Amino acid sequence: MNKKYRKPIIAGNWKMNMLCSQTKDFADELKPLLPKNRSSEAVLCVPYPLIGSVLKAVKGLRVAVGAQDVSIYDKGAYTGEVSAEMLADLGVKYCIVGHSERRAYHGETDAQVCAKAKKLLEHGITPIICVGETLEQRELDITMEWVSMQVKGAFAGMDGADVRKCVIAYEPVWAIGTGKTATAEQAQEVCEYIRGVVRKLYDARTARSLPVLYGGSMNAKNAAELLACPDIDGGLIGGASLKPADFSVIINAANEE
Repeated sequence: MNKKYRKPIIAGNWKMNMLCSQTKDFADELKPLLPKNRSSEAVLCVPYPLIGSVLKAVKGLRVAVGAQDVSIYDKGAYTGEVSAEMLADLGVKYCIVGHSERRAYHGETDAQVCAKAKKLLEHGITPIICVGETLEQRELDITMEWVSMQVKGAFAGMDGADVRKCVIAYEPVWAIGTGKTATAEQAQEVCEYIRGVVRKLYDARTARSLPVLYGGSMNAKNAAELLACPDIDGGLIGGASLKPADFSVIINAANEE
């Protein structure tokens, strides 16, 4: 982490887990575990039906609430879709776009990810843009080319001011929910490369300002090592974010100098 230029962000991704009736207990358990003086941002990205109850449950905890996806449309006959305006009206501050599960199961393209990120920016919501390679792509030694293509696609048509309002989450697909984690060296190498891509596309200021998170089985045991890397500015946390004790350990690790 480089706290001189970027605030660390620990974002939990609950995926399709948890119930509204469980959110208060989660927040009550998390509250005493959070550090008193916190230099990092904590976020919970939750399923749409849980947003209201989580906002209520974490009130006063300095925990922001995020969504897990957004529509490319503003409004209209798009059954099942949720707009950026709706999310902003609820009080959502962050939203994940381009998660590998959305790309794999719903066929999302880089162009759609870009369109979603722009909609979020229009409504003052920070996009957490996910990029990452499959195991096959890593074994073919095309990780950097693939990730570069995703970053460029996600930022197509944006200026530096827009990019500085975004977050990138590098998640090697082969490490998501598998228990496998990229080594700190592997994760740092790709996150540093992503920053270099942004520097070439825009400028040094934009590259310095852009938070790059690591996702892919970051947990209470490996968080400190990963967060000690200079270009890893936090984590997009899956399973560990459903456990207040584990999630708080990661948040605490992001507060260490």
